[in-house]
Amino acid sequence: MRRQEGLVSWFVIAVDGPAASGKGTIATMLGRHFGLPVLDTGLLYRAVGVTLARQGGDLSDEQAAAQVARRLNPRCLADPAFRAAGSGEAASRVAEHPAVREALLALQRGFAVQAGGAVIDGRDIGTVIAPDAPAKLYVTASAAERARRRWRQLGAAGEATSYEDVLADIERRDERDAARADAPMRPAEDAVLLDTTEMSISAAADAARRIVEAARATWETTPQGTSPG
Repeated sequence: MRRQEGLVSWFVIAVDGPAASGKGTIATMLGRHFGLPVLDTGLLYRAVGVTLARQGGDLSDEQAAAQVARRLNPRCLADPAFRAAGSGEAASRVAEHPAVREALLALQRGFAVQAGGAVIDGRDIGTVIAPDAPAKLYVTASAAERARRRWRQLGAAGEATSYEDVLADIERRDERDAARADAPMRPAEDAVLLDTTEMSISAAADAARRIVEAARATWETTPQGTSPG
């Protein structure tokens, strides 16, 4: 990445949005294009929820969930169970707990401030985790389209479920994520909205790249800022 004398050494791209909006795929493509590491923060919450459930714990038990979060090893995130049907619901439930969010906060912010920068996707990156990120996107799509995407994804993975059940899950998670008292899902005031409802993934990724390139051009000509978060 091109640098200029006297500028901050990090360039963080915050990618927020609801489930199945395409933000994870877009974040991965942005990371590849700009040569930056990528963190899917939703996977952290999925790992906490699935791990707690495996232990026979109650997802509504804030302290038990926070204990799992504090012990979470990011190297375990490759477990396919964390992307299976049901893991998103578990993630949304444990994400309601302020103690869980607090336990994962340092890990996420530590990723954001690494040398060179990073791409981070989630629900509260631009508002809480990296509010000073130079580039912020809020990726969204209609609930019906997001449900279709997730339904096809699950079907391709061999997980049989109905479209109606997936839509109900999407709508339930949207409501819970937006209504929680601690770090609710919402666009940052300075985020650029990217509605992918009518877009192919390649078109959405190209639009996101242009948004980030415009943000980077501005960032590269501004005085030195402060570290994100």
